[in-house]
Amino acid sequence: MGLGDLNEAARVFTEVRPRLFGIAYRMLGSATEAEDLVQDVWVRWQTYDRDTVENPGAFLATTATRLAINNLQSARVRRETYVGPWLPEPVDTSADPYLGAETGNALEFAVLMLLEKLTPNERAAYVLREAFDYPYGNIADILGSNEPAVRQLVSRARKHVTGERKAPVSTTAQRELLATFITAARNGDMQGLEKLFAAEVASISDGNGARQVSRRAVVGAARVAKYIAAFSAWWWDGVEVRYITMNGQTSAVLHRGPDTLAVLALDVSADGIEQVLWLMNPQKIAAVS
Repeated sequence: MGLGDLNEAARVFTEVRPRLFGIAYRMLGSATEAEDLVQDVWVRWQTYDRDTVENPGAFLATTATRLAINNLQSARVRRETYVGPWLPEPVDTSADPYLGAETGNALEFAVLMLLEKLTPNERAAYVLREAFDYPYGNIADILGSNEPAVRQLVSRARKHVTGERKAPVSTTAQRELLATFITAARNGDMQGLEKLFAAEVASISDGNGARQVSRRAVVGAARVAKYIAAFSAWWWDGVEVRYITMNGQTSAVLHRGPDTLAVLALDVSADGIEQVLWLMNPQKIAAVS
C-alpha cells in the first residue's frame, strides 16, 4: 500500500467522519464511545481492500452503523452495573463537535432517552432516517434487511418517540424557563418551583454512585419541588452558572470555583418542565465543563 493510497484513504475518511460520529453518537448516547467507534472504523478502512469499494461513504456509514449495533448490545450489559439512572453523555453542539447532521434531529436528551428503549435495529433505522434522511432502500442495505421491514422499523420507532413525548417548546421559552428554574431552585422557592412543573415532572440524577447524588428518580410536581428546595440552602452556595448549547438546547454548567458540580438540562413542553436532568458523573461532563 503506497503513501498516496493511504493519503487518499485519509482524505475520503475525513470527509465522512462528521457523519460517522453523528450516527455513532445518536446510536450510543455517548460521545466517548462514539469517538472510539469512529477510530475503529478508520483502522478497518486502512486495512480494507479499498479497490473493491464502489461507494466509500456508503461503505463507511454501513461499517459504523453495524459496529454501533454490536456496541449497543454490549453497552446494555455494561449499564446493568451502573449505579442509579443512566443519562446520555452531553455534547456541546455550539462547537459542533463532528455531529455531522444535516438536521439537529435525534440529538435532544429527551429523544436519546426514548431511543434507549428501542431495539438496536429500530434505533439505527430511526437515526439514519430522521437525522440523516437516508432513503429506505439504503437503510435496508446497511441493516441487511428489506425496504418494507425498514419502513416498519422506522414507523415503530417514530410512534414510540412521538407517543411518549409531548411537543417541545421554542428555544427561547426553554432557555427562559431554565433561568427561572435556577433562580427558584437557588432560593428554595417551593411554590415557585411547583408552578414551573408539569404534573408528572421527573427529576433524574446521573452520578453512577457519586456521593450525595440521588440514585432514584423523583416524580410528581409537589415531590420534586420539595426535593429541590430541601438542598437549596447548602448546595447552591458559591455556585456560578454558565449557559451552553448542549445537544441542541440551552443547558447550564454549574461550577463552584474550579469544580464542575453538574450539567443541568430541562425537557420542557407547553405544560411546563417535564424532566429535570442532573448530569453529575464527572467522566460524562468532563468534555463540556
